Amino acid sequence: MSAASFLRRLLGRTRPDIGQRTQHLASLCDALLGERGEVSGAALAREALAAWKALDERGRQEFFGILATEFAPSPEAVGKAADAYRYEPTPSNLIALQGVLDTARQELFRRLNMAAGGTEALVAMRRGLLKGLKAHPEWAAIDADLLHLFRSWFNRGFLRLERIDWRTPAIVLEKLIEYEAVHAVQGWRDLRRRLAADRRCFAFFHPQLRDEPLIFIEVALTRGMSAQVQPLLDVAAPLGEPGRADHAIFYSITNCQEGLRGTSFGNLLIKQVAEDLQRELPHLRGFATLSPIPGFRRWLAAPDTRVQLSVGPNAERRHALLAKIEEAGWHTGEIDEPLQKLLMRLCAWYLLHAKDGAEPLDAVSRFHLGNGAALERLNWLGDTSAAGMERSAGMMVNYIYRLAEVERNHERFFSEHAVVASRAVHKLARKSPLAAPETAARNQTEA
Repeated sequence: MSAASFLRRLLGRTRPDIGQRTQHLASLCDALLGERGEVSGAALAREALAAWKALDERGRQEFFGILATEFAPSPEAVGKAADAYRYEPTPSNLIALQGVLDTARQELFRRLNMAAGGTEALVAMRRGLLKGLKAHPEWAAIDADLLHLFRSWFNRGFLRLERIDWRTPAIVLEKLIEYEAVHAVQGWRDLRRRLAADRRCFAFFHPQLRDEPLIFIEVALTRGMSAQVQPLLDVAAPLGEPGRADHAIFYSITNCQEGLRGTSFGNLLIKQVAEDLQRELPHLRGFATLSPIPGFRRWLAAPDTRVQLSVGPNAERRHALLAKIEEAGWHTGEIDEPLQKLLMRLCAWYLLHAKDGAEPLDAVSRFHLGNGAALERLNWLGDTSAAGMERSAGMMVNYIYRLAEVERNHERFFSEHAVVASRAVHKLARKSPLAAPETAARNQTEA
């Protein structure tokens, strides 16, 4: 921001279309950007954050509008600096261009962060921003500035990994119950079973969010690779012996802070937890997930998928079979074997071939494959909860983390979009009614 534009704003420019409280906050932000002293700057930051928290929903939308327009870089300055670098790509011209692009917004957020609780307030601010982003695409630049800063402030060097157990402070345990997004915790008895000797729970924390986990992972120590989640969640399940376990099953991974969406912690967490568990329990020979398939039923019901399934041999029979999963309790009692085979084959095809651009359509699949895991096994009725039946007809999947192959798989996924999967999964997909002769696994790899 130029000195002239700053002075023009600081000396009383009014904004007639916004509320008085929003006007007050904008004036505080103007003053904060012009403040040189660290002590007075911190005091202004505290006052500005208090003014932000006092705004109602309309006031916050007004403030986001001000951030999007008045704290943006000058198009003329950006164009001039970009032209200078284009015609003379010197280090000094590059630095000048970077300086123009480092917006007044970013500097404002840095200064707001000087106040006690500033980081937490800014994370909450982005959470509110994300809720309205679809309706206000002009806020995208604000989101980009906050995400840029968060990726620096929340990098691995600032995070600490902690094991969560029954001795962890109650305020943190309450957060686990509140945030668990994969398999809801049914009260304190349930939580205590999840923290028993044959279970592990780990979380990442940041020094500026002391009692707020950023992400946590729940692990079961088992004999063999688990195929069903209900036994792992059963509070009455007998206690296993960690010394006899040969697998660590990651059955729930929860991102806790919506305001940090886009700042990836999961890949770091899984790798470090696996390494820590291997040091603690060197007899473990397998690290795998028991993961949901949240997009399968939605994909199966999509018009394009239905059209593809309505052609070719046995189309009417497929339609009749798939209609059964709309009936309540269809999975109880004697299982219809043709329906099981059809759903398993379609799900394998979905995980291997349904795409969002060049990457898997399923978000959980993208996450684990991007972290270097391999798609190992589909599990029929792995989750018979209401949520599991609704999102994936009860099926779950094991992604396996072979620590010696993680980096290679990760590189292949991002460079070639290769989906590393077992022969068993490929065999199921090849028998899918959607499989064509040319489906011979272009860009796929059998593990």
